[in-house]
Amino acid sequence: MTGSRYAETYAAWERDPENFWREAARGIDWLREPERIFDPAAGVYGRWFPDALCNTCHNALDRHVANGRGAQVAIQYDSPVTGTKRAFTYAELLREVKALALTLRGFGVAKGDRVVIYMPMVPETAVAMLACARIGAIHSVVFGGFAPRELAARIDDAQPKLILSASCGIEPARRVDYKPLLDKAVELAAHKPDAAIVLQRPQGPCDLTAGFDHDWAALREAALARIDAGEESPCEDVLATDPLYVLYTSGTTGKPKGVVRDNGGHMVSLHWSMEAVFGTKAGETFWAASDVGWVVGHSYIVYGPLLKGCTSILFEGKPVGTPDASTYWRVISENGVKVLFTAPTAIRAIRKEDGEGRLPKRFDLSRFAALYLAGERADPDTIRWAEGALDKPVIDHWWQTETGWPVAANPLGLGLLPVKHGSPGVALPGYRVEILDEGGRPLAPGEMGAIAIRLPLPPGALPTLWNADARFRESYLAALPGYYSTSDGGFLDADGYLYVMGRTDDVINVAGHRLSTGEMEEAVASHPLVAECAVIGMRDPLKGEVPCGFVVLKNGAAPEAVEGEVVAIVRDRIGPVAAFRRVVVVDKLPKTRSGKLLRRTMKALAEGEGFDMPATIEDPAAIDLVRQALAR
Repeated sequence: MTGSRYAETYAAWERDPENFWREAARGIDWLREPERIFDPAAGVYGRWFPDALCNTCHNALDRHVANGRGAQVAIQYDSPVTGTKRAFTYAELLREVKALALTLRGFGVAKGDRVVIYMPMVPETAVAMLACARIGAIHSVVFGGFAPRELAARIDDAQPKLILSASCGIEPARRVDYKPLLDKAVELAAHKPDAAIVLQRPQGPCDLTAGFDHDWAALREAALARIDAGEESPCEDVLATDPLYVLYTSGTTGKPKGVVRDNGGHMVSLHWSMEAVFGTKAGETFWAASDVGWVVGHSYIVYGPLLKGCTSILFEGKPVGTPDASTYWRVISENGVKVLFTAPTAIRAIRKEDGEGRLPKRFDLSRFAALYLAGERADPDTIRWAEGALDKPVIDHWWQTETGWPVAANPLGLGLLPVKHGSPGVALPGYRVEILDEGGRPLAPGEMGAIAIRLPLPPGALPTLWNADARFRESYLAALPGYYSTSDGGFLDADGYLYVMGRTDDVINVAGHRLSTGEMEEAVASHPLVAECAVIGMRDPLKGEVPCGFVVLKNGAAPEAVEGEVVAIVRDRIGPVAAFRRVVVVDKLPKTRSGKLLRRTMKALAEGEGFDMPATIEDPAAIDLVRQALAR
């Protein structure tokens, strides 16, 4: 598309990275302006805005109220699983945050202390995050309903002073009682928090433990009365390099990795990305259909939209079953959403129930500008379906928990570039993406290798892991000196478009040929009766590894016909060298709550190996469905 400012914007960053981020930093209110933009000698690989003072909560709330946005909706809560909707203006949200900040201070929580947030998708979760930011405490959000052992591991690593929780979470077909899980986690943990503040939900209240648990509502009322009586609840001054939060990802050693996010760089990058990447300005409505337990929820439900002055949708539900596959289009229509950001899995689930794409036509989507997809590779067939159903741009993009914001995208705010199906787009300013071989040497366009980002990482990316600089170096920097290793494999084409073909351990070796399971999945997904698919590598005594495809069919499709046709498609597109002969039809694929396919778990099932139930699995019953299908 002509008229894109992408090339000149990226070139401006390449010419003078520090000046680029100096200009971007002007969108933030600083308590002490940064004089030095980047210090290469600080931290593990350098630190951004090392001499600046700031506060993230002030930038997300106070300044907007002071500048006349107090009556604008900040968060629109929509919960089809409870039949609840509620809007919070910037002024109302600020009042709630001030009250909880007072409460936290009353429990002795101070700058630098940690607070674990173990809650569902309710407005109080966002309030909790912002209240921690207000007083300089470091929050660590853990999925509500997470298994006690996993929660205990995070408690031991973060060593929180306090836990904020709720009595239960609501799923489309069940209620998850959090309190017994929290109690067990505290029992298992070596570190004992001082107390827990528990939000009682009417769908499932719980008993509170005397001396340890405190009722959220009672504390809120008392704190609001103090606020209304004129008591101050000020923002704490923090360094731009001070941690805002720690978000845990699963580590290969079994010990979770605590990704650290700082205050200053985080604000600058998210504020810049909201308009430049997602094309969403102050006063417009943005919806990330994710969970605050994931980085997407941190970056683009809570912080990004509020830093920009947007209205953010906080959604408690699923793309289907709450009540049907039209839920997303209803929310977009009712709230005038400009951009929706969700996982490809969500669109595949909608497509499975609405293959003809008729449901979006029932809603007014006139203010809807684009659908963004990330979290799982978006196969071209899913993108084409969404383009046809919505008649809007459908933009794949790619990033990681560690980067905090997109690495590669087609930037709506800079003017869209031509779309290439199968690619999440081009590298954004801040990221110099290269494809390297196993020896760290650059590869030519079209050659597949390890996706690496040349250091330093931009503002907003992790500076280190929580209390684990050495582990950070070993996990991300040691394999490719001078680069951050993404652990993803792929290639760049001649136009600079990135193609992410899967984790580097998703490249399988078939009789000496290195083949991408992502490429095979793209072929399998092109079959018109396949709703979802995953391809994994299985051990083979002759070829070393052979691929196995798991497919979920659209309603009414006959498995016998599809299996042979899928094999033929892969053979035609990739060749007989792929040795793709086995297709397993399943009713459901095991996924995380963010929609990522649990390929390692499927591989263990296929090879008859033992495994631990993944802590982030959405539906454990999917494991049994795969096991039964393999046995047939």
